[in-house]
Amino acid sequence: MKQRVLKIHPADNVIVALQDLHEGETVHYLGKDHVPAEDIGAKHKFFENEMQPGEKVIMYGVLVGTVRRPIPKGGLMTTDNVAHAADPFVYRPGNCQWTPPDVSRFAGRTFNGYHRSDGRVGTANYWLFIPTVFCENRNLDVIREALHRGLGYAVTDKYIKKVQRLVDEYDRGTDVSQADLSIPESVVEANRLFKNVDGIKFLNHQGGCGGTRQDAAVLSKLLAAYADHPNVGGVTVLSLGCQNLQVQDFVNDLNARNPSFDKPLYIFEQQQSRSEEQLVTTAIQQTFAGLIELNKMKRRPAPLCQLCVGVKCGGSDGFSGISANPAVGYCSDLLVALKGKVLLAEFPELCGAEQELIDRTRGEAAAKKFIHLMTAYSEAAHKAGSGLHMNPSPGNIKDGLITDAIKSAGAAKKGGTSPVEDVLDYTEPATQSGLNLVCTPGNDVEATTGQAASGATLILFTTGLGTPTGNPVCPVIKLATNSALASRMADIIDIDTGPIIDGGKTIEEMGELILEYCIQAASGEVTPKAVLLNQDDFIPWKRGVSL
Repeated sequence: MKQRVLKIHPADNVIVALQDLHEGETVHYLGKDHVPAEDIGAKHKFFENEMQPGEKVIMYGVLVGTVRRPIPKGGLMTTDNVAHAADPFVYRPGNCQWTPPDVSRFAGRTFNGYHRSDGRVGTANYWLFIPTVFCENRNLDVIREALHRGLGYAVTDKYIKKVQRLVDEYDRGTDVSQADLSIPESVVEANRLFKNVDGIKFLNHQGGCGGTRQDAAVLSKLLAAYADHPNVGGVTVLSLGCQNLQVQDFVNDLNARNPSFDKPLYIFEQQQSRSEEQLVTTAIQQTFAGLIELNKMKRRPAPLCQLCVGVKCGGSDGFSGISANPAVGYCSDLLVALKGKVLLAEFPELCGAEQELIDRTRGEAAAKKFIHLMTAYSEAAHKAGSGLHMNPSPGNIKDGLITDAIKSAGAAKKGGTSPVEDVLDYTEPATQSGLNLVCTPGNDVEATTGQAASGATLILFTTGLGTPTGNPVCPVIKLATNSALASRMADIIDIDTGPIIDGGKTIEEMGELILEYCIQAASGEVTPKAVLLNQDDFIPWKRGVSL
């Protein structure tokens, strides 16, 4: 018989419903009988005992809220009866003791990646187009259409064929609402000219001019980070000429980030060209020549310590902190034990988990940097009339994440249990093996954009509701927290961690399966759904308040 409820930590005073529970039914768990005072939907929580206003709500063994009004024993936790609360945090010297997991299964394992001249290894081989200003987005769109369709990278062909079928039905005078729009996949399979170039990517954005000079400066560092990314083999830059973000600023940031940068870099400035057609034509022609050279690069074996994996959650639900996130956390611990890098970001979603992370951080300077970044982020949110407590979205709340501290305690599980080796501000590169904290918003695309900027070559993205998010240069692997989602949205989900909820697999078993998938994806043996769908989402953070 499947387990119906779960108490995550012995100190908790709330219990999670793993299945729908009905008012008045008796659920036997850990030697006790629990009787819900009302219907409790799966993923939601009910109280183990009667609660009075002001009492602390404990989950994951930490403070996640306070009671607003009397709640009966077995009562449902809601936003009406519980308010967000989290314990304060301080630096306190300690000794980061950690027992790594057994990694004998992965000893000596390698992945087949693209070796760059600076010693880093990419999991993909992309050519990247960068506009220094939004004025060049239109030219990038024209170039994207030409190169993607001409070189076999387009994924829109099947939709073009569907539209043509509708046109044909309309011309025949038939009812287009009843037209059969199924297109065999064999009809739309890509026929790529350059087999060793995994894609041609475009960083369309809305910045570079018109905002503050500080925004342009941050954007310049972000674009330089993407040009320097180990998954990028060559870069084409389009500039207007008069914008705040000057080409030389970008080049300076690129050289500061990597003084030995030696990838092909082609720069075109529209206000110095004879015409728009000449600009676009020359950019295509030179890039094509660069692609010929890039295509000569082939995958070669590399040790797993060369992997840099970002961990992210989005569209989270009440199972995120129980299934997918802890499984990714165990995978993170395996990677750390193998001397790889793990990037845990989303600072608004670490609210309430700060003290544990501080206590796990090696070195006073890194710990105090984390405290400074978290405190500054929280203060900025309050000055804007908001706060980190407003992070949970309506979808999060509907599926059981009632306070930000509950969401954060579950989100932090993605980072596993290893010591924190370094703390990075936005766009800072990860240079230390082990677990790194990266300051980004919680917003899905802003966070993945920032993780890639810090060097993530794969991103593990957990979701309980379904989130169609990817990244232009970093393959994003989607993990469902529950099997119903994995079945319903199979076109975007790569891994189903629902068996943890159903009792079919342990967190450790699933964590090992996730690492196996990472090795295959890093080697190009499997292609994550986000990559297949060209989900190339890119949103620069302007350092304003974004939750």
